[in-house]
Amino acid sequence: MTARAMGSGVISFGLVNIPVKVFSATDSSGKISFNQLHAEKKIRLKQQMIDPETGEAVPKEKIVKGYEYAKDQYLVIDEAELEKLELATSRSMDITEFVPLADVDPLFFESGYYLGPDKGAERAYRLLAAALEDMKYVAVAKYVKSGKQHLIALRPMKGALVMQQLRYQDEVKPLSEIPIPDATVSEAELGLARQFIESLKKPSFDVGQYKDEYRVRLREYLDRKVKGEAVNLEPAPAPVAKVVDLMEALKASLAKSSTIAPAPAPVAVPAAPAAPAEAPAADAERKPPKRAARSEGGKKKKTAGE
Repeated sequence: MTARAMGSGVISFGLVNIPVKVFSATDSSGKISFNQLHAEKKIRLKQQMIDPETGEAVPKEKIVKGYEYAKDQYLVIDEAELEKLELATSRSMDITEFVPLADVDPLFFESGYYLGPDKGAERAYRLLAAALEDMKYVAVAKYVKSGKQHLIALRPMKGALVMQQLRYQDEVKPLSEIPIPDATVSEAELGLARQFIESLKKPSFDVGQYKDEYRVRLREYLDRKVKGEAVNLEPAPAPVAKVVDLMEALKASLAKSSTIAPAPAPVAVPAAPAAPAEAPAADAERKPPKRAARSEGGKKKKTAGE
């Protein structure tokens, strides 16, 4: 089933304009949601805007948007004027620079959208995607959407373009605010850590191997509850947060890894053990009687007594 576009735009750089359609890149159909119910009546509750002076519900047509410019002082904003202000701003995705993809920290990534070429823009769209893929670069651009100017990165993906909304720098806390005390690690510890990483490393990331196990269990729980079945919920053991010997923990983690077992130490092969003293006598007792030797023709050889 072909996806439906949720918007449109124009990628603009230099004298090149590429009309594109914007598609959602996420699927929330499998999400499990809950409603707020009355505890006794088991009916769904409604959210309402309440007048704090009278306690009465305010109808939607009497609700306006306001900007608080001073304590309890508001400027009423006309929605139509906001729409005109947004339209007066450039709606194109104006590329300002190209930067290496590796230089964009994923911490700045927000929501992502697929971009598809609009009618007549196929070749230009493919050209930009191919050039970005070849050079391992992304295009940084500005884009006005939903009453906000977004900083975006246009990045290539399998011959197509993805519009990745970025957070502005003032929307990400500086790492310097996080207390990280200094500590040192030894070469031996680092070596064991490398071994552990080697035991679990893969040539590429395959997100398809991961499933939301909690959502699966939640769905099974809800299905059984709907059927009136009893559900036994055994809590998982809580993780123990304690400081352990780092070297011993790394060794244990490495030994427990099931992907690549650590190479065993070479073991000398011992010589075959000597037979116990009483073995020959016991063997002699169990030996079957000797058969008469046969000649080459298959007949028994005569003994001296025959």
